[in-house]
Amino acid sequence: ATARFKAFSGQKSDWEPKFQFWKNLIVKIARHFGVFIISPPQVKNEWFNRGGLTPLCIDHVLFIMCNEGEITRISDMVGPYSGRITQLFYKVKSLMNRSTMSPESILLEDCLILTTLLKEKADEVIKCLSESHWNSHCVVTRNKFENMCGGQKEGYAVLSYLSGCRKGQYLSTNKKELIEGIKVSLSSAVVSGVSSLDFDTLHLIWTQEKLQQQLDVIDRRWEMSRQSALASLKSGNKKLALRHAKEMKLGTENREKCNSLLNRVEEVLSVIANVESTKQVTGAIQIGARVIKENKISIEEVQLCLEELDESIDSQKQVEKALEPAPSLDMEDEDIEEEFRKLELEIRSGNLKDLNPEAGVSDSEGTDQSLADALLNLKLADDAPGSGSAIQNSGLPAKNKELNSPMLEAA
Repeated sequence: ATARFKAFSGQKSDWEPKFQFWKNLIVKIARHFGVFIISPPQVKNEWFNRGGLTPLCIDHVLFIMCNEGEITRISDMVGPYSGRITQLFYKVKSLMNRSTMSPESILLEDCLILTTLLKEKADEVIKCLSESHWNSHCVVTRNKFENMCGGQKEGYAVLSYLSGCRKGQYLSTNKKELIEGIKVSLSSAVVSGVSSLDFDTLHLIWTQEKLQQQLDVIDRRWEMSRQSALASLKSGNKKLALRHAKEMKLGTENREKCNSLLNRVEEVLSVIANVESTKQVTGAIQIGARVIKENKISIEEVQLCLEELDESIDSQKQVEKALEPAPSLDMEDEDIEEEFRKLELEIRSGNLKDLNPEAGVSDSEGTDQSLADALLNLKLADDAPGSGSAIQNSGLPAKNKELNSPMLEAA
């Protein structure tokens, strides 16, 4: 049916492969650049401009992608910072505007959003937030959310997508100034309603970020004062250096106060996170108790199941321990070889001191050869089952007069 319609409308049969080629190429280039918001004039005149020649089908490709939902105009997106009724008006308006769109008008748009890459960016933001939060949801400031998304427009698009999926919700509060934040669900469930605790958490997080920014400013000013003080000392201007030193001292005091406030805010946020975790554990325990009561399971059966679970865990640990590779003995063998070398040197030095003056040079050479042969036997004995006893016997003092043992005579 699709082929008949295309033939009836005058569309060429090779249009579909060309469309798929250009569509995939646009998505691939945008992913390579790390963007999901594209500008139609830039795509046509810069991305595919070769010597002043541009493809004639780009406007038609973008138009069809927009009709198929693979591209969305940023003006058609639901405003995430507005209420539910306003969002419904946005949806109706976008449907009306889409019906009047044409291939020529789409090139006049400032921004187009690639839906596939938008979903990937939203998943990336949620994954990044999940790495720093243990709960099923989190609250972040609007500035931080936009920085994670890559900018103000990007943050608007990502939040609009999350709001449409019921995974994100905008919230704001007035505490002497407007504080804006985003509540994001980090699990597969939809985001829960905004509570008073969420507003308090947003205020604390906003205060934490402000204090951190103030600390950064204090550190930069302190470093500038230090550089100025050093330059003044080198030039011999002690009064100016003293003034910069006073500024450094004041900066240090301000930093200590600001850091103390920051630590207190972080402690409160940690307590809130622990309370939420405890609340989740309590809820899980209550659900378990309700299930036990509904299924009429006795405490003895639960205890028996727990004991069986502990036994299976212990047996699994024993199996894993048995399957662990044996520790390498390379280092121990090297240590033994080193001890043998030390023993050889000690025996040689001790033998030279205890030599009989009446013995000639030939006797000393024969003794050295005997000692070398004996040490060779000791090393060979290390590979035998009784290597432990051989090593223990080799630890005798080097100056012992009884070195001419049967083992040496056998050598």
